[in-house]
Amino acid sequence: MIQNSDLLLEFEKRRLESAPFDYFTNLRIFEALYQEARRFHILPLRDPLEGIDVDIRIAKCVNVRRPA
Repeated sequence: MIQNSDLLLEFEKRRLESAPFDYFTNLRIFEALYQEARRFHILPLRDPLEGIDVDIRIAKCVNVRRPA
């Protein structure tokens, strides 16, 4: 559990400012995470539509448009 969230936010801010985004580094990280998920049999999903009803209900709640 994070005890000092202000310290963590400051660390993240300094980290983002000091290191520019690199597309290829981010792609390597994404591919490594994807391979790890496949290794643990999390991906590909056995039933991609499993739980879609919950996702739709959440999306309806989050994307409510209020009249102007």
